[in-house]
Amino acid sequence: MNKLKKTPIEKIVSPIQSFIKNEKAGGIVLGISVVIALILANSPLAEEYYHILEHKFGFQLDGSTYFEYNLHHWINDGLMAIFFFVVGLELKREIVGGELSNPRKALLPIAAAFGGMAVPAAIYLLLNPTGEVHSGWGIPMATDIAFALGVLYLLGNRIPLTLKVFLTALAIVDDLGAVLVIAFFYTSNISMFHLIIGALVLLAMYIGNKMGVRSILFYAILGIGGVWTTFLLSGVHATIAAVLAAFTIPADVKINEKIFSNNIQKLLDKFKSIDPDNSKPTLTNEQLHILEEIQNSTVAATPPLQRLEHAMHPMVTFLIIPIFALANAGVSLAIDMEHLFSTNVALGVALGLLVGKVVGVVGFTLLLVKLKVAPFPEGMNVRNLFGLGLLASIGFTMSLFVTSLAFSHEEYMTQAKIGIFAASIIGGILGYYVLSKQSKKQL
Repeated sequence: MNKLKKTPIEKIVSPIQSFIKNEKAGGIVLGISVVIALILANSPLAEEYYHILEHKFGFQLDGSTYFEYNLHHWINDGLMAIFFFVVGLELKREIVGGELSNPRKALLPIAAAFGGMAVPAAIYLLLNPTGEVHSGWGIPMATDIAFALGVLYLLGNRIPLTLKVFLTALAIVDDLGAVLVIAFFYTSNISMFHLIIGALVLLAMYIGNKMGVRSILFYAILGIGGVWTTFLLSGVHATIAAVLAAFTIPADVKINEKIFSNNIQKLLDKFKSIDPDNSKPTLTNEQLHILEEIQNSTVAATPPLQRLEHAMHPMVTFLIIPIFALANAGVSLAIDMEHLFSTNVALGVALGLLVGKVVGVVGFTLLLVKLKVAPFPEGMNVRNLFGLGLLASIGFTMSLFVTSLAFSHEEYMTQAKIGIFAASIIGGILGYYVLSKQSKKQL
């Protein structure tokens, strides 16, 4: 079999591409970004680090400035909207044709996710029942899917695929819960005028879907220029606009798999039947037309939703989330214990994630299994369920994001972030240990 000869640039880029495709890569890059942010915030460059994040950007038109926000705000409301758009695409894919499409299969991870949100929030509220600190109850509800799956994939094939699927489904439902919490509890004063305009643009996108519009450009222009902009001005968090816009992206195909396979086979046979001119490096016009038809058939057989998700996932994983971590994970560790525990924020977040997630995920799952509402997935038992519960306590990205919405007081934000870091690190290490011990017993 002839191998393609690699060009010098392909030899350089190939290892990078292999790393990007690695399932552990996202968690590794995110971890490195968090470490860099912590180093910057605790180094002589700390003042410059915070100053850059406060630098304001905007658009000027006729002498007036519009959308003037600091860099930190642009990252959290702009770049993270792209992250939430991909979350919305993943949610729709899972509901349409993934693990959440089968009600019986979906019931267990949905219950686990619900328990993993409700119990942490209850623990936090128990420790912070009143005052400004009360608003941080949404922080320990979230699971960081990149980090949690990154730790799980470190165990390789020793872990049953069903556990990876269960944790993925749980984390996706958890993301949906976080989106709803942000929508209903972490929004400012609402401008109904802008919200109605945004809803009308969403309706136009939905109608476009139903009429068979499959152009990504159509949805991009309406989604960014219409929905995101109006939601940003309305007071409803712009990331919600991203999720809603994602749900309007078509998830169907123009030709099914059987027709696609037959079409491709006919085109390949036709391509082979053309006598090639090996003396020339270029193709004939007929060959070019055939390749163009193959490309068009491939596009017609691929749902726009999956095409978009596949294209955007590397950008989100290796650019947007690391930038978000660099902007939000920088916490000065020069804080004494008296200040750290001047409120119960750090304790509420840490216990909410580390204890609440485990109790919620394990407890609600076991409850449904005991009531015979849904069976354990193949290969799952109480021990590795406990390990998954610990991995679910890794809260980095979503928890940091909710922290930026919940508090305006810098001291509370620092306390929350330290609680997130402590619980996530401990939960990740313990989860890996429990699951690795379990996998050794199975070998």
